Amino acid sequence: MNSRERVLTALKRTGVPDRVPLEFDLCRQLTDAFGAKLGIPIHYTTSYFEDLTYRISANELRTAMGSDCVVVGASLPRGYQHPRTPDGYIVNEFGMVMRQGPLYMEVVQPPLRDATTVDEIMAHSFPDPLAEGRFDDAARYIQLYRDEYFIIGDLELTMFEMSWHLVGMEKFLMDLAAGEDYCTALFDRVLAFTTAVGNRLVELGVDALWFGDDVGAQNGMLLSPGMWRREFKPRYAAMFAEFKRANPDVLIMFHTDGAVAPILKDLAEIGVDVFNPVQPNVPGHDPQTLKDTLGDRLAFFGAIDQQHLLPNGTPEEIEADVAEKIRILGKGGGFMCAPAHMMQADVPMESVAAFIAAVKKHGVYP
Repeated sequence: MNSRERVLTALKRTGVPDRVPLEFDLCRQLTDAFGAKLGIPIHYTTSYFEDLTYRISANELRTAMGSDCVVVGASLPRGYQHPRTPDGYIVNEFGMVMRQGPLYMEVVQPPLRDATTVDEIMAHSFPDPLAEGRFDDAARYIQLYRDEYFIIGDLELTMFEMSWHLVGMEKFLMDLAAGEDYCTALFDRVLAFTTAVGNRLVELGVDALWFGDDVGAQNGMLLSPGMWRREFKPRYAAMFAEFKRANPDVLIMFHTDGAVAPILKDLAEIGVDVFNPVQPNVPGHDPQTLKDTLGDRLAFFGAIDQQHLLPNGTPEEIEADVAEKIRILGKGGGFMCAPAHMMQADVPMESVAAFIAAVKKHGVYP
């Protein structure tokens, strides 16, 4: 099997591939380090939300290192550069003032931090999702890799996360709980942007759309399952159905960090094909339980601990964990092995290599 065939077989649960497929994402520091080591020039595709840049960049390096997937997405418009404040912070297309934090970009000034009305939401300037040049890199990568590799179109910050980044998390969660009308208007505007980007990626020929809204924390959900079902579930369902109408074969992949077991059946009900990142070491995410209860409805993508194991584990410990996750989640297919998040600068290069080698060693089916 080539990489595309391998991933399709596993994630569509149509059979057992020759081995468990592999995917990984690297932060800027690791990308630059491996690019230098392997002599591969790095091309960065700057995303409309900066931390997504490293999901949709460096596909030349990703494939050379063994990934079965290529990840693409919407970039900044052709020729566009972020304006900067006198302090050197960038102002992105949504009006968020952002600075580089220890690991991720941080929104230091949400543009809708004082919003209270629907009119204020409607008056706020959103970027053009189909701006000239926004899909130049995506189209190039799809054309280059589509026959050999599984192509993922990235749409993280789908609704919940983009909304709270625009407003500020504390205010947004309080206003959502209070039933403020502007929240609904904000969801609609964010989803209009996301849907337009997704439709264009489907037109270009991606194999999957990778949505993402982190609604889980380490010990539970950030909002109640009831609120999630009331406010978010029907909107996701309608959006997923639209993409499936455009291409019934496109896979719906949904990323949500943290302990989100209470809504996994809901995700399957509304058309999610693949659950990511299967964050380990949180309540409700026991691999055997997930496989036994949901393995006939969902494929799993992720499961390798990024919080402790990859930064601190020995190569032998990493190999043992990869082998165990493959044994459980990969039984009969239905699993793509990956770190539970983008590998950050605290992960040694040797550990990245150990992870990749372990998947290739233990992922081969008899």
